[in-house]
Amino acid sequence: MIKRQIFTLVFLLGWGLTTSFAQGDWISLFDGTSLEDWTNNENDASVKLEDGKIVVNGPRSHLFYTGPVEDHNFKNFEFKAQVMTKKGSNSGIYFHTMYQDEGWPSKGYEVQVNNSQGDWRRTGSLYSILDVKETYVGDDEWYTEYIKVEGKRVIVKINDIVVVDYTEPENPLREEGSKGRVISNGTFALQAHDPGSTVYYKDIMVRPLP
Repeated sequence: MIKRQIFTLVFLLGWGLTTSFAQGDWISLFDGTSLEDWTNNENDASVKLEDGKIVVNGPRSHLFYTGPVEDHNFKNFEFKAQVMTKKGSNSGIYFHTMYQDEGWPSKGYEVQVNNSQGDWRRTGSLYSILDVKETYVGDDEWYTEYIKVEGKRVIVKINDIVVVDYTEPENPLREEGSKGRVISNGTFALQAHDPGSTVYYKDIMVRPLP
């Protein structure tokens, strides 16, 4: 009898947590005070914590979320962050990726952050998959970059404007070097692109979906 009661309690607690996520709780991935839930790979100096914001600037490096939320392994989710670019800056937000010691992340998709840099793929692009040529926000202003993944569908919004609505086909055609750009599961990463690019991130949130 006692075992059955314990099982029932555990089941109900688990059901309650799942229901809580399903009802739409946003969870912070960055508290503004430390980077202990994040792991940088190539160049430590390219990622800084400054006045409650993550600042990426310098030689190529990627900051991966390696914290406890969903054991940093996300499948279906909503993600949003406040982002600000300086003039001529390039960065990116990866999802369904995984930590690697060096190089451009080979697993997962990149959502572009670029309002004025030379690369014609602008903010919100699902990089090299469904690219955005229009510029929806300017440099030196905070905006919201939102990503939703549910099943095979990816939606990207910039300040509530849908700029990408992409459904991955059954057998997506990927060029050599891009084989890992497919829907799977994994974590998020923020990109430090080059020394001439400075981008700020804050209010980084995720909402796991069933």
